Amino acid sequence: MKVPQAGAVSAVIALVLTTSGCGGDDEAKGISIGIKFDQPGIGLREADGSFTGFDVDVATYVAKQLGYSADRVEFKQVYSNDRELLLQYNEVDFVAASYSINAKRKEKVDFAGPYFVAHQDLLVRATDNSITKAEDLNSKRLCSVTGSTSAENIRTTLAPKASILELPGYSECLVALQENQADAMTTDNAILAGYVARKGNEGKFKLTGQSLSNENYGIGVKKGDKELQGKINDALKKMVQDGSWDEAVKKNFGPANFKYDPAPQVAPIG
Repeated sequence: MKVPQAGAVSAVIALVLTTSGCGGDDEAKGISIGIKFDQPGIGLREADGSFTGFDVDVATYVAKQLGYSADRVEFKQVYSNDRELLLQYNEVDFVAASYSINAKRKEKVDFAGPYFVAHQDLLVRATDNSITKAEDLNSKRLCSVTGSTSAENIRTTLAPKASILELPGYSECLVALQENQADAMTTDNAILAGYVARKGNEGKFKLTGQSLSNENYGIGVKKGDKELQGKINDALKKMVQDGSWDEAVKKNFGPANFKYDPAPQVAPIG
């Protein structure tokens, strides 16, 4: 039997160490990020399979700062009711999906950020000047997504006499608004601005400019992963400092004449 030369043995050992250690496997597999697939301006899977939206731009920037080029980023669809589960079971590395930070969610996941402050607003037809404040909805038909906290806020506090039409998604509400089956729709202004700015919707809709709630969007990470949380915070700070944050906002919301808040201060890790 031929005995391998010492140099060959060393080369094999070096190869094994290179491919099995020092994070080589992790670097090869890329990074998985949870986003919304159905929110224009925020997170949308286009017909050609590409992804657009402010959250997509933020997630891509963060991934790059973590060492992952765009071709090594895998976007996975998340829904509002499964974001925590996907993080808990390691289906995604982090979630950037109009994910409002609140105490209940912080019991299950940790948040980097916030990276954007949204407010509940109203979207109406561009020609309708009869709705300028929430109270005007008392004699109107309001559309929102089934189980929406935005609709509940209107129903219980701001306009209890409003007629509430609940549909499965915001796209359906937009159709109802366009076809005069509803007079307004409500959710975060960032989401509404995305619909206004969507190609083909030019001049059809407008935001009324309400601030009916404060929603601090954060990036969700698995509970206890302080290292990743800290690295994402650093990336978000850099995104603001180098002007990329402003560019992303203007790119995704500009056509809606969206009066957005300035970039929020990233919170310290608690």
